[in-house]
Amino acid sequence: MFSFCTDPSTLETFHWFACYLTNGKHMAAYASFGTVMLLLAITAPVSLAFGFLGATAARSPVPPVRWLGQGYTSIVRGVPDIVFFLFFVIALDQAFEWMRHQVLCPDWTDPIRQGSDFVVCPEAKLPLSNAPQWVHEVYGFSLAVLTFAIVFGAFAANVLFGAMRAVPRAQMETAEAYGMSQRQAFWRILIPQMWVYALPGLSNLWMILVKATPLLFLLGVEDIVYWARELGGSKGPVFDYPHPDWRIWYFLGLLVFYLLLTRVSEIVLGRLTERLSHGQATFAGERQRKAAAT
Repeated sequence: MFSFCTDPSTLETFHWFACYLTNGKHMAAYASFGTVMLLLAITAPVSLAFGFLGATAARSPVPPVRWLGQGYTSIVRGVPDIVFFLFFVIALDQAFEWMRHQVLCPDWTDPIRQGSDFVVCPEAKLPLSNAPQWVHEVYGFSLAVLTFAIVFGAFAANVLFGAMRAVPRAQMETAEAYGMSQRQAFWRILIPQMWVYALPGLSNLWMILVKATPLLFLLGVEDIVYWARELGGSKGPVFDYPHPDWRIWYFLGLLVFYLLLTRVSEIVLGRLTERLSHGQATFAGERQRKAAAT
């Protein structure tokens, strides 16, 4: 990046670090922080959507729909996350390729399963072998987002289901007595009030999601954990910037990043809790009323 970085072996300490910390690999490492934040920004609302659908299905009066919602939350929550992330992504990728194979290559006669290999026609590969590198990266990231959303959506479904049941039944009965249909009472009474009961559980779930982002490394995405291990490892004299094992410093940097992100999250979630508690028959709402009266 700097003009004096042409010959790293001649640099003094300050200039050496200036060049070292701004080389191409470090710039890619800095961009990986954006990858983590993008994952959180996309996965959180998608997980919430999965959770809302799961919770709504779990309280459905239609038995097959109710069984589907309850099965989703029970099965996904019962599988260890690392197992789900290691094997579900492979199965999901192969499912997409199998469906494309059935449509694009109907004349294919060879078996798709050949021992431990999964072989589809070249046109069905995802992404195509001649696709640009960014397509491969976007596809891998999309699989990661979908996997995260399915896993954390199951936990969100359990939280939202409990929050829906926490809303006093008398309020739903009152709404129905005023002539609202069950659908109207659900959207106008139950949904607006359930968030204050769901927020503590969703807050914990957000913190767990933040801590789970290093699992991107297991999915083949070059995240901050990948770069911390890659850049911090010992570098010999054949490298432009040789140095001993500095992984402890890189991982300490990750520790600071996650602690700061956690602290900011706590502040935002605390303010959101205060806002949603306004006028509610909860401990936080009662505290607000007492504070306003004094």
